[in-house]
Amino acid sequence: MNDWPDRRTGDRSDRYGRGSASPQPEGARAMPHIQRRPSSPQRPQMPPQRPQVPPQSQGYDDRYQDGGYGNPEPGYDSGYNTGQVYGGGSGGSGRGGGDGGYVGRPAPDWRRRIKLGALTLVVVLLVVSVSTYFWADSKLKREVDLSKVIERPESGDGTNYLIVGSDSREGMSAEEKKRLRTGSAEGKRTDSMMILHDGSNGPTLISLPRDSNVEIPSFVGSESGKKFPGTGRQVKLNAAYAEDGPELLVRTVEFNTGLRIDHYVEIGFGGFAKIVDAIGGVELDIPKAFKDKKSGADFKAGKQTLNGEQSLAFVRTRYAFAGSDLDRTKNQQKFLAALASQTATPSTIINPFKLYPTMGAGLDTLIVDKDMSLWSLGNMFFAMKGVTGGDGTSMNMPISGSVGGNLVWDKAKVKQLVQQLNNDEKVTVSSD
Repeated sequence: MNDWPDRRTGDRSDRYGRGSASPQPEGARAMPHIQRRPSSPQRPQMPPQRPQVPPQSQGYDDRYQDGGYGNPEPGYDSGYNTGQVYGGGSGGSGRGGGDGGYVGRPAPDWRRRIKLGALTLVVVLLVVSVSTYFWADSKLKREVDLSKVIERPESGDGTNYLIVGSDSREGMSAEEKKRLRTGSAEGKRTDSMMILHDGSNGPTLISLPRDSNVEIPSFVGSESGKKFPGTGRQVKLNAAYAEDGPELLVRTVEFNTGLRIDHYVEIGFGGFAKIVDAIGGVELDIPKAFKDKKSGADFKAGKQTLNGEQSLAFVRTRYAFAGSDLDRTKNQQKFLAALASQTATPSTIINPFKLYPTMGAGLDTLIVDKDMSLWSLGNMFFAMKGVTGGDGTSMNMPISGSVGGNLVWDKAKVKQLVQQLNNDEKVTVSSD
């Protein structure tokens, strides 16, 4: 009797695992809930080949090595995951070298990065410097034409600047005029005049008192172009400026000294005060207290920091001093040297929040000659700073007396002084 159901005969062990004659696999009949892949069509037998091993970075399944499962069928997905997410091969930590190891990102080349950073910094600084130069150059008011000055002396060694502080109120509001006590007079006059010589023996700053007695020579009108002959007129020096402006002032200084002026620089009241405020004030040591109602000066003795308003009062005061204009010129020299010294510092030059306001305040009100360059202006500024150094000299034009209230220059000393300046020699002449 056959103990096996459904026509199964014979020994169980003889039939186990041999399949059946039915076209359906036995498992499919016995367990219908399990889906099996249909048999592939018979293909010609090919000699076994070693599977192509993909690169480690492609997530190769190492079961396909010799002794593995052989060649998978096309499109077959085993579902096996080696656990390698980013393409790391087997063996090792995925960082080191060695056979089958992951080659990581190369170490950064810091030397190359430093070179690129330095190059970028140099390019940025160059662009900023060039831009600043053209910006500053465009703000210079080149309004004085020294080519209109006639019968000029021969040039000597070094460079001579005529620096003029005018009482121009151009651009000032009524409130500013009141605060700075400048008044509201029309036009402009020279409030201070100095010659700055910049040479190999150090800078020399010479004040020309506004009350100096000088002769107005022949000249050509700056506006009319008409020539006016000299008549021997004796006037105060500041009258030359009031009569025909900077060109006649230069002509008069050159005629009465014999010294050729190479460049002209002028600044008004408003610009002067703005420069001082832009740098945060100027520290000054005032040896003796003084007051002056006309200029608004009211200073105690000792070191103190002057703002723009106080600075203007300081350089304009003359009625509070016994020497009047001569004492005032000494204060002007002292202040300008301190201003230049405290402006040309690293804290101002490398700080754009101080440098640009300072340059803007000065360049907006500076009037220079047509041949003045920023380079020449910078040289003048640093020469002014050098006046306070060991090689610098500051003095008044030598005076021999007065006539009609005007100060008379000592002609012998003036001649010697000009000779030393023209030869770029150390100045030994004194103003006493």
